[in-house]
Amino acid sequence: MTVTWPVPLIKVLKMLEEAGFEAYVVGGAVRDYLLGKPPVDLDVATSARPQEVLDLVVQKGLKAVTYGAAFGVVGVLVEGSLVEVATFRSEVYGEDPHRPEKVDFLGRLEEDLARRDFTINAMAMDLRGKLYDPFGGQEDLRRRIIRAVGNPIKRFQEDALRAFRACRFAAQLGYQVEPRTRSALSQVKERVARLSVERVRDEIERILISDYPNVGFELLREAGLLLSFCRRKNKGREEQVPILPELARLYGVAQNPRYHQYDVWGHTMAVLQNCPPQIALRWAALLHDVAKGLPGVRKLNRRGELCDHRHEVHSAQIAARILRRLRVRPQIARRAVFLIRHHMFLPGLKERNVIKWISRLAGEFHNRRELETALDELFALRRADLEGGKVEAEKRLRELEELRQLVEEILTRLPFYPSDLALTGKDLVTLLGEGPQIGKAQRELLREVQSGRLPNEREALWRFVERRWSRPV
Repeated sequence: MTVTWPVPLIKVLKMLEEAGFEAYVVGGAVRDYLLGKPPVDLDVATSARPQEVLDLVVQKGLKAVTYGAAFGVVGVLVEGSLVEVATFRSEVYGEDPHRPEKVDFLGRLEEDLARRDFTINAMAMDLRGKLYDPFGGQEDLRRRIIRAVGNPIKRFQEDALRAFRACRFAAQLGYQVEPRTRSALSQVKERVARLSVERVRDEIERILISDYPNVGFELLREAGLLLSFCRRKNKGREEQVPILPELARLYGVAQNPRYHQYDVWGHTMAVLQNCPPQIALRWAALLHDVAKGLPGVRKLNRRGELCDHRHEVHSAQIAARILRRLRVRPQIARRAVFLIRHHMFLPGLKERNVIKWISRLAGEFHNRRELETALDELFALRRADLEGGKVEAEKRLRELEELRQLVEEILTRLPFYPSDLALTGKDLVTLLGEGPQIGKAQRELLREVQSGRLPNEREALWRFVERRWSRPV
């Protein structure tokens, strides 16, 4: 079989083979190749020891990254790409459930593949395209199965992050986790508690932006991993923090059947699946109804039916705490909280009200680009919300599309930031001098143009300022 690997991989394989060492592409690159996808991870396993790899890198005039040399891994920079070269090895884990306590270098490829997490990641291929698959990974790919290599409980006890990785691969590929591996997911909670919050968050975010995020979160919920704890360092001290119990709570929380087909969990999974794979938007979809059913939020309406009045406000507050706890990037967290807070109430189709609404939202962002991105995501979230099991959503979806088009048209012709005005800040300084009057003038010009009383033209704005501020401001 002829395989066309990326040039950096070919160069590293040839470098090692020509020096007399065994060398194979391993892991995700082989899996992706068999699935007909371009490889993302460029990983090589070799019989060469780390120092021998480093010596070869120096001889070839390449650059090495030695962050993992103690664990048998040397990064090799080739043509701008990083190829990770790992010596055949076995690993012994101690207190840290992700970082091996001891690494033993081995002489055989099969022993190295035996330490890996799942069969679909435990395959290797040499430079000529010969496949090494001692654990049936190719067949599991064909059957669309995630299966642990060997004893699944042992695999997850070695590295508890593998439990989250199983859910992630199922979400990315849309595969089933085979029964023994699935059963083992729920038996590693004590080891999960030793994982860092950053590593857990990274896996959750990979699930979020996958093709089948609902599959991944269903597995996390079923295995009890959402109710688990992980560790976080805070001011030099280590503390235990919950992962996502607020999300797990939504399972079985009923909703008013007049408006909803699913319980809150089922609705959340449908909304998540319907949203485009953008990280802030997917976080918002995951947590947009997280307050539903809580005391003080869950009430009865005048008909005596279930309702969750102002749940979007409470959900935004809870989401902000969750995202801080999981150390989600602040920019992503702020956008997600904004989307949750505003996802329920959009203006009607009256243009004047829409302009006021956009103007209010503009104050939460630094510039037009941020505002337009946020509005696009807000419409995407609202659309997914309506499509996620709402009863008779067709009429509201048509109205939502009309509103989106109106917002798009308004944004093309009206200013919402001083930088959108035809009169610049320098022009205003020429007219008014430096000082707080500049900001005041810009705000008034925005109001006048948005109201239609003044065109956004330089001469018209200049004359207005001259008339309005002919006396000291």
